[in-house]
Amino acid sequence: MPNIVVVGAGVSGLTTALLLSKDPKYKVTIIAKHMPGDYDIEYTSPWAGANYLPFSTKEGNRWEKGTWPELARLAKDVPEAGIYFQEALIYSRKKDAGGPVTDWFNDLLSTTPWFKDLVPNFRILPKSMLVPGADSGTAFTSVCINTAIYLPYLVSQCLANGVVLKRTVITHISEAANFHHSGQKADLVVNCTGLLACKLGGVMDTTVVPARGQIVVVRNTPGAMFTISGVEGGEDGDVCYIMQRAAGGGTILGGTYQKGNWESQPDPNTAVRIMKRAIEICPALVEKGQGIEGLSVVRHGVGLRPLRQGGVRIEKDKIDGIWVVHNYGHGGYGYQTSYACSQGAMDLVEEVLSPKAKL
Repeated sequence: MPNIVVVGAGVSGLTTALLLSKDPKYKVTIIAKHMPGDYDIEYTSPWAGANYLPFSTKEGNRWEKGTWPELARLAKDVPEAGIYFQEALIYSRKKDAGGPVTDWFNDLLSTTPWFKDLVPNFRILPKSMLVPGADSGTAFTSVCINTAIYLPYLVSQCLANGVVLKRTVITHISEAANFHHSGQKADLVVNCTGLLACKLGGVMDTTVVPARGQIVVVRNTPGAMFTISGVEGGEDGDVCYIMQRAAGGGTILGGTYQKGNWESQPDPNTAVRIMKRAIEICPALVEKGQGIEGLSVVRHGVGLRPLRQGGVRIEKDKIDGIWVVHNYGHGGYGYQTSYACSQGAMDLVEEVLSPKAKL
């Protein structure tokens, strides 16, 4: 019975551990510096919106395409997961072509995206439904995730399957093999360290950088999910999106996408721009005639997306004699690729630990 240690308790680590734990032959331990319930700038998952807005190209859509069915199942059949269906409206402006947001969003801004037959109710918006300045728009049924409920839900599912969680700090990925709950050395380690993959000994992936996201959480109700391909004024990295978390989780107003920025504290000027733009794209957030004073603020927040040049890393590796399967570098799409990426990691685990691999 192989012993496996998963490093990291964000959405990627928890989902990978959950899938592994469904196979009774695996004995799984999760070790992490940060756990659900913590709020720390090193720990990205609690700060995420989170939702399903596919950013990949048609050629690179494996992870997002493979995750939608499970998120939809949870929204439909598992209310305790904290996921629900929500209408998404995507606005595009021609003048933003080639800009930082359009490069990030890829096919999301297309009127014929690869996912049009995957998600429910995809349609092109008529001109009458576009916000001022938009040249085109689409809408479809997406999901929004209350991360404060969903991460503990994943923990509970792991615990039900016998997974053991331990808080610990390691400086080198090979150390993780010493922390299996059996007291024996692990047969394999799964690296789900997110942004910290750039600092962890044995990994030290210099292509991983933060993409800083600043948000404002409010009590106001938008009625749908919104985003647009670009914004006016402000600073490089300013973006605009709105989503309402399930089960009373509040409405997320965003935001920023600032590559290479490690700043953990919210910037007051950025917060004002975020709130003003949110009202412009969704006037229904506040009473008629109100500005940002009509927003009931819960808190301001900053999260660092674990962006990796070249995209997510799902690979096997032998480090200091220990087999390691990597699952990190998800940028701003960790939740919407979580199940497929974790399945990809699990496939590599099975490849490494199969009897044939040892011959």
